[in-house]
Amino acid sequence: MPTQIAPCPAPASPCSLIDLFGRRITYLRLSVTDRCDLRCVYCMAEDMAFLPRNEVLSIEELDRLATAFIRQGVTKLRLTGGEPLVRRGIMDLVASLSRHLASGALKELTLTTNGTQLARHADDLARLGVRRVNVSLDTLDPDTFKRVTRRGSLPVVMDGIRAALTAGLTVKLNVVALADSTPNEVVKLIEFAHRHGMDITFIETMPLGDVGVDRVDQYLPLDRLRALIEQHFSLVDTLDRTGGPARYARVTETGGRIGFITPLSHSFCESCNRIRVSATGILYTCLGQENAMDLKACLRTGGEAAMTEAIAEAIRAKPRGHDFVITRGGAPALSRHMSALGG
Repeated sequence: MPTQIAPCPAPASPCSLIDLFGRRITYLRLSVTDRCDLRCVYCMAEDMAFLPRNEVLSIEELDRLATAFIRQGVTKLRLTGGEPLVRRGIMDLVASLSRHLASGALKELTLTTNGTQLARHADDLARLGVRRVNVSLDTLDPDTFKRVTRRGSLPVVMDGIRAALTAGLTVKLNVVALADSTPNEVVKLIEFAHRHGMDITFIETMPLGDVGVDRVDQYLPLDRLRALIEQHFSLVDTLDRTGGPARYARVTETGGRIGFITPLSHSFCESCNRIRVSATGILYTCLGQENAMDLKACLRTGGEAAMTEAIAEAIRAKPRGHDFVITRGGAPALSRHMSALGG
């Protein structure tokens, strides 16, 4: 089903970001590019067609867009991609957005990265007020890493993680649970993360975009992975939250935390506080639905009041939840690749 993109509405008075189900929206994931220097098998096709650069919002437009959300109550902003650190001018954007940290309007400015560019940028990110980053790391085996990413170098990512920790950033590792590799490495991944003071979160693969692989062959329910983990570690569930959908357990033997994100096996939609904006300015209120609002038109042709009402109208239409299903030989739930919105 094609994306239904609503036009920019006429100006109206501001309103708070609360949807029809009483969920307060405080967390914006802002994609700054759909491009990436890796081609992970669960995220992208090997031969990707990326957006023409003239369709992508400028750094100034991304700043104005984020600021509009912050003025309406967003307190957590995560920059995503694709890979956000390959975007030209990304550090200028971080520097500009950091003013909202200084004012107290924004509680957290963070990003999710594949780590390939992190060694170059870690010090500047910390200097500009970023306190925490998520790094995607699905394996500790160099050969498996190259296979999963189709082109990546594990030592480069490890250098990025070390640089981030040295700069004083809190690092959380994100692992997409893959049936053919994660069970063999889950203990090593947990031990590595906790040895270096990092949380680690496991995520079920999601049926977004054609990646050239049958999702059934990739999918590993986290109930099954947790059972495997509990053969080696004692887990104690906690009420800890970091603003996202992860549910956490603490490992008695290491003292560290493990997060579980289960978009397929156990929905977390009832507490969803997140919205996403693509690098072209399209607001998606649910990762698993196609309903959308074109904010680029508001940025370029409307004033602040029009932007405020456009955002409010989209929030009012936020669906109750997503409907992901993975079936053998089935088409992806959505044609949009995960790289378009950063997951």
